[in-house]
Amino acid sequence: MFTNQDFKEYRRKIGFTNANNLKTFFSAKDIKSEIDYTYLEKLNQRLKDIVMTINDAVDKTIRVNNIDLFCNEYIDKVFKALKENDILPRLNNQGRRPEEVYYSWMRGNIMAIFFTKAISMIFGINENEIRVIGKDNIDEIESFSRQPTADLELFLDGKTIRVEMQSGYQGVNDIKQHKVREAKNQFEEKGIHSIIIHFDLYNGQVAFVNISRIQENDINWITRQQMEGQTVFNINQDYFIWQITENYPAIADINECIFD
Repeated sequence: MFTNQDFKEYRRKIGFTNANNLKTFFSAKDIKSEIDYTYLEKLNQRLKDIVMTINDAVDKTIRVNNIDLFCNEYIDKVFKALKENDILPRLNNQGRRPEEVYYSWMRGNIMAIFFTKAISMIFGINENEIRVIGKDNIDEIESFSRQPTADLELFLDGKTIRVEMQSGYQGVNDIKQHKVREAKNQFEEKGIHSIIIHFDLYNGQVAFVNISRIQENDINWITRQQMEGQTVFNINQDYFIWQITENYPAIADINECIFD
């Protein structure tokens, strides 16, 4: 029977008296790759191509008038700020390259900004009445982090509404379990409703889901094997009420979907 002392002696013989250091050695997590800026330039161009493609496709009422200015403001300037503040090397998640994490975050962030105009029109409020509360706000670079808190907050008909805008690109439309838990806590403690507005850009449709009210026994909870067996809330087709190539829905339709 081998003992812990045998294991320690083996690690000592191969040069490691600290078990954690050996784990790091085997995983190569101590080797930091250089940021590939040529790759990032190509990713930034793809982001611009996506924005331009979507802008051409959406209903004219919500299009960005000056798409070049938009790309400069929300892609070029944001990239410059992340680079100058040495944020890019810190973008890592489950072993993914920083460039990939950057692209994933930027793509979602840009689409959220792009559709903010539509959200203000749907809810009948000015864009400046929508407050940014997410901790991934680039305007506050010192506290920048990617957190599960909702992105936006607005006040509607006496209710405080937190809104997270998320996008799907593969035709798979889910909400992560931790977001629902966070929303239910906010509702129970403060009476704040949390709404996910999900843009299925693969199919050009949008869902509105009040995640504060999702029950534990809802039939739409599933285990998604592609996400390492995570439990997610699959957005049923009934939640999708807007095709982005058409005029945005009326507030009455939204209220019926998320509050009634």
